[in-house]
Amino acid sequence: MPCTASAHGTERGLVMLLPTEYYLTGGAIVVAVTFVALLLVPSRWFKRAAGTSVTLNRRPVPPIALVSTLSFLLLMMLIVAGRYSTADPLENPLPLVVWTLFWVGLTLLQALVGNLWPWLNPWTGPLRLLRRVTGSRLGEDPLLKLPDAVGYIPAILLFLMFAWYELVSLAPEDPPRLAIAVSVYWILNFIAMLVFGERDWTERGEPFSVYFRMIGMIAPFEIKPPKSGIWASVRFRWPGQDCVAVEPPPISAAVFLLLTLGTASFDGFAETFTWLWMIGVNPLEFPGRSAVTLPNTFGLIAAPAVLAVIYFTAVISGARLAGEARSVATRGLVTHLVYSIVPIAVAFHAAHYLTLLLINGQYLYAAISDPFALGWDLFGTADRHVTASMLIDINSVEKLWIAQTAIIVAGHCIGILIAHMIALKHFVKPASATISQAFLALAMIGYTVFGLWLLSTPTAG
Repeated sequence: MPCTASAHGTERGLVMLLPTEYYLTGGAIVVAVTFVALLLVPSRWFKRAAGTSVTLNRRPVPPIALVSTLSFLLLMMLIVAGRYSTADPLENPLPLVVWTLFWVGLTLLQALVGNLWPWLNPWTGPLRLLRRVTGSRLGEDPLLKLPDAVGYIPAILLFLMFAWYELVSLAPEDPPRLAIAVSVYWILNFIAMLVFGERDWTERGEPFSVYFRMIGMIAPFEIKPPKSGIWASVRFRWPGQDCVAVEPPPISAAVFLLLTLGTASFDGFAETFTWLWMIGVNPLEFPGRSAVTLPNTFGLIAAPAVLAVIYFTAVISGARLAGEARSVATRGLVTHLVYSIVPIAVAFHAAHYLTLLLINGQYLYAAISDPFALGWDLFGTADRHVTASMLIDINSVEKLWIAQTAIIVAGHCIGILIAHMIALKHFVKPASATISQAFLALAMIGYTVFGLWLLSTPTAG
C-alpha cells in the first residue's frame, strides 16, 4: 500500500507488500558470487587498474570564491524564505532544498562527478571577501591549532547532531525551525574556520566537507580545484580508484564513515514494525515522534556502534586469519578498508531516498517559482502538478523495488571489489589478501540482506 511522501528526508514513500524473499536471496547470492569471482582474477589486473587513469584536457571552471559566494547568497535567501514564507514544508523551498536537493541530490551527484563541495560550500567565498575587506589573513592563518589528537571528532559530533535533528527531533521539516538550525550551523562553522583555519576545519571539522570528499572518492571523475585561474584538471579513473590509492586514514575518520552508514541504516530501521515492537510501541497506533524521542536517540547512537563492532571484528579477525600479527599493519588495514564502505553508504542513500527524490523533487520544481509565497511564477512552474502515480500502480511499484534492489546489490559488489584491491595493496601474497577478506565479505552479504529487508518490510510513522 503506498503512502504520501513527506518533505522530511527520512520518510519512505511506500510499504512494499510484494513477495520479496527471492530478491533478498538473489541479492545475497550475487554479492557472494562477486567475492568468489574476484578470486579467479589475476592480482596483477587489479594492480594495473588501480594505477590506470586518463587525464582529460584542462577545463575552465568558475572561480571557487565566486561560486561559494553565490552559494552563500542562495543560502541566505533560503533562510529568509524559511523564516517568512509559507509554513508548508512542501511549498517552502528551504526544507525541500535541504532534505531533497542538498542531502539526497548532492550526495548522489558527488558520487557521479566527484567532489564539487569546494565550490558549493557557503564559507569559502565569505571568508575570502572578509580577508579582502580587512586586509587580513583571517581563515588562512589559524588563531589556534586544531590538535592532531582530536582527529575527526568535531566532524563526528556535528554529523551526529545533524542526524539527530533529521531523524529524532520533532519537526525537522518545519521551515522556521530549520531556518534557525541552518543559521546556527553556518555561524558555528564560520567561527570555527576563523579560529582553526579554513583548511584544517574543512579537513577534519565540518562534517559535510569530510562526507562529500569521501563520497567523491568513488566517482569516475576527479576535478582538482585550480590554485589560481579558472583552468581545472579533470581526470577519468576507475570508480573507487582513490579509495585504493590513498593512505590509510586515522581511526576517527573510519568511525566517521561508519557513523554515516549507521545513521542511514537506523533511519530505515526506526520506522519498521520490528523496531517499534522492540521499544513497546504499537505500529498500528503510532503516537508520533514525541513518544519515541528517547528510544530513537538511543537507537541513533547504538546503530553506528553495532555497525562499528561488526566491521572492526570482521576486519581484525580476517587479518589474523591471514597471518597478519603486526598491530601497526593491522591498524592500517582496518582503517584503509573502511573506504570499501563508501559505495555501500551511497547505495543505501540512493535506494532509501529514491521515492523522496522522485516526489519532493517535483515539489521543489514548483516551489522555486514562488520562494516567498508572494504569488510569483518566476520560472513558470508554480502551478506544476505533482504526481505520485509511480507509488500507486503495482507495476511502477515493482519497478521501483527492482531499481532499489539493484542499487543496494551493486553498492555491495563495488564495496567487495574495493576491499579486495585494498587488501592486495596491504598483503604481499594474493592468497593472504583473499583470506583476510573472508569475514568482511560475510558481513557485506549480511548487510545486503539487511538493506533489502529494510526496503521491503512494513513501516509506520
